[in-house]
Amino acid sequence: MLSFERKYRVRGGQLIGGESLDFWIGPFYVGFFGITAVMCALMGTLLIVLGASWGPTWNLWQISIAPPDLKYGLGVAPLREGGLWQAITVCAIGAFVSWALREVEICRKLGIGFHIPFAFSFAILAYITLVVIRPVLMGAWGHGFPYGIMSHLDWVSNTGYQYLHFHYNPGHMLGIAFFFTTTLALALHGSLILSATNPGKGQVVKTAEHENTFFRDVVGYSIGALAIHRLGLFLALSAAFWSAVCIVISGPFWTHGWPEWWSWWLQMPNWR
Repeated sequence: MLSFERKYRVRGGQLIGGESLDFWIGPFYVGFFGITAVMCALMGTLLIVLGASWGPTWNLWQISIAPPDLKYGLGVAPLREGGLWQAITVCAIGAFVSWALREVEICRKLGIGFHIPFAFSFAILAYITLVVIRPVLMGAWGHGFPYGIMSHLDWVSNTGYQYLHFHYNPGHMLGIAFFFTTTLALALHGSLILSATNPGKGQVVKTAEHENTFFRDVVGYSIGALAIHRLGLFLALSAAFWSAVCIVISGPFWTHGWPEWWSWWLQMPNWR
């Protein structure tokens, strides 16, 4: 693989850094944004370890870095009272954005489209929605989620109960529908490829015609090899987008229980 990759290790395509930072470490391209991604990730990790050292436990499941109290609003909190959470958030955003920009540079080097960094940006959007956009709209960094395994799950559960039945949130409905449909499409596509290229003993490897015929026989239509990947990308990005929407509208734009939102449906005329 390394001899194959040498063909594509072309110079240029950088956004920042020039020739001096256009280098690889083993199979990994680094560049300016590779350096900033590693630095931000390392700094954020060390800050989490610092927070864990303050106690009360080293149990990986119980370690938690909480956001500032609501009384601090959108200001900078003392380090031990949420300031650490703010610093870790800055490091996390720096690492994620740096990684996406590093992907942009690699795409420029290879002369391919920017589909990968574009797709990754939706994951970044979902994270920033939770720790920046929603807290800013609600007026306090304390509305962000804590950094910890169990504490994060508790935050998700408590937020859901805060709006009664969160699954009545229309954005949540769309997000979950797209997540499940994404896994369905991946399961169908992946299993089809394996069944065609990994046949039983003594059988020949099947071709794209077999794959297309299978879905035409099963569902009446075959989307094709290229379009299935376009569809998968659309489904996955839609899942990330609507998951961000579902939480950003809860609080800033809707403060009641989500079942109450559907009262408009009860006022609709009764069609017969």
